[in-house]
Amino acid sequence: MPHRPRPPRVLLAPGLEASRIVTGLWQVADQERDGRVLDHAAAAAAMADYAEAGFDSFDMADHYGGAEQIFSRFRDADGAGQVFTKWVPTPGAMTREVVREGVGRSIERLGCVPDLMQFHWWSFHHPAWLDALREMAAMRAEGALRHIGVTNFDTDHLRVAVKQGIPVVTNQLSFSLLDRRAAGAMSEFCLAHGVKLLAYGTLGGGFLSERWLGRDEPPEITDWSKMKYRRFIEAMGGWDAFQHLLRAVAEIARKHGVSISNVATRWVLEHPAVGAVILGARLTEAEHRADNLRLFGFALDAEDHARLDQVFATLRPIPGDCGDEYRKPPFLTASGDLSHHLEALPKAFVATEFRPGRSRVDSGSVWEANCGYSRAIRVGDRILVSGTTATHTDGSVVCPGDAAGQAVYILDKIAAAIEALGGTMEDVVQTRIWLRDAQDWEGVGRVHGRVFAEARPANTLVEVARLVGPYLVEIEAEAVVG
Repeated sequence: MPHRPRPPRVLLAPGLEASRIVTGLWQVADQERDGRVLDHAAAAAAMADYAEAGFDSFDMADHYGGAEQIFSRFRDADGAGQVFTKWVPTPGAMTREVVREGVGRSIERLGCVPDLMQFHWWSFHHPAWLDALREMAAMRAEGALRHIGVTNFDTDHLRVAVKQGIPVVTNQLSFSLLDRRAAGAMSEFCLAHGVKLLAYGTLGGGFLSERWLGRDEPPEITDWSKMKYRRFIEAMGGWDAFQHLLRAVAEIARKHGVSISNVATRWVLEHPAVGAVILGARLTEAEHRADNLRLFGFALDAEDHARLDQVFATLRPIPGDCGDEYRKPPFLTASGDLSHHLEALPKAFVATEFRPGRSRVDSGSVWEANCGYSRAIRVGDRILVSGTTATHTDGSVVCPGDAAGQAVYILDKIAAAIEALGGTMEDVVQTRIWLRDAQDWEGVGRVHGRVFAEARPANTLVEVARLVGPYLVEIEAEAVVG
């Protein structure tokens, strides 16, 4: 029997090997939209075809329609392969019971423990994400989970997780010719700390293909994937800028005798921090396995990269860091506006009016009552936040020995207090930073700069002889609402 080519494999972590092309099942949710029902038996048979061809690593989530149940059918039919799934809880108290019940639902639907359980969190201003990851790490230590990954984490919060000792092996995020954010600080951090990137969106929802070369901008998009990536195209400069990029990619594709999609995927795969790319599949409807295999038969050369770099220089970079599209405007998602969703999420703190026109927030620390102070207080339009350290809700120190990591957690805590009192970080007009060691100024300053890139408050930064407790940095803030 002649040898059939198969996609190469990659070691994502000790004991976790996968295909370099992971088959993504997010489109199951689209296929089952508006009351439609996908034939799960037929979909499981389609998965078996993928696995037989070497595309035996599958990515899904607890909210991707019936994807986990379809994998269970595939597995029951003696299907072999790796399963990656995601737990996407609503922010709130992440007790032992909540975490184990949430993760357990996926395990029950899959009929097995996933090879990789990935965690997504909507708002880092709510600190319970650390509790969730700590409990998942405890489950892994017990053997109840195999490997832990995260999805759509930015570099700062991935840093906090890793510095907290959470055994994160992957971060799944958007990475493509349209969205190159992951090529910067994120890749640098992952390479330094042994975290592999799982890249999705490499084909821009199908826009990075011959089908759209030279085409007019579509007046209407109905499928969720294209709705999302059309917004990325708008953010990078619009349809004309996209066509400029597509023409350059088409030239490179013709040179190598491959497709535009091959070039787009190859560009992502050649980044050293990328472990695998996730290419979506519409089970029972279409498959592109033969074309996808062609991307391993060529490599981009210096001329190709120079041609692409010329085009990149004419495009607007996607703003912010990885995952920001889910947490702050512009919301580059299928809905295009998550503000209503984020506003409805539970607040980390609750404000209490203690005198007419005056409200305060307590974080629950015993020292607030014993020493007679509030985490933050609002008087009229003015919000004042007490000096804040990287103290978690259980009293532990977050990121011991890492001033920049502590600053990330502190500013999230300050944001939560201000939001509970009706303000935002854009309302901040003054910050004061105390450092134990002046040599930490740049790391802390850069974290401050990313949070306050727009607000640009007045700031004081000084070194002090010591701080109370094992902390490297303390920050206070003042905001004026409106």
